[in-house]
Amino acid sequence: MNTENTSSQMRKGVLEFCILSIIRKSEVYPSDIIDRMKAAGLSILEGTLYPLLTRLKNAELLSYRWEESASGPPRKYFSLTEKGEAFYLELQQTWQQLADAVNELTRDPSS
Repeated sequence: MNTENTSSQMRKGVLEFCILSIIRKSEVYPSDIIDRMKAAGLSILEGTLYPLLTRLKNAELLSYRWEESASGPPRKYFSLTEKGEAFYLELQQTWQQLADAVNELTRDPSS
């Protein structure tokens, strides 16, 4: 059995939570999200990120503003809305419960 597909599905499952975690810390430009994800060891492609940001914006979890750039076209900076903050807090609680359960089930009984 190939673990690559399972590993990919596990990463996809936490992708939205990780992206919201990054945006929650500060207003952010999409390429900054990609850089931060890569630095944490979770690669994401623009083709995955932009549709996800659009979906989150359409769900009123994110807002954005345009900022002129000295070197190119204007940039779109994303931030959490009040609704997005509440959604994030729910995801954070769910993540903690899930992580605790997985840690309990995968703990080495000899330790």
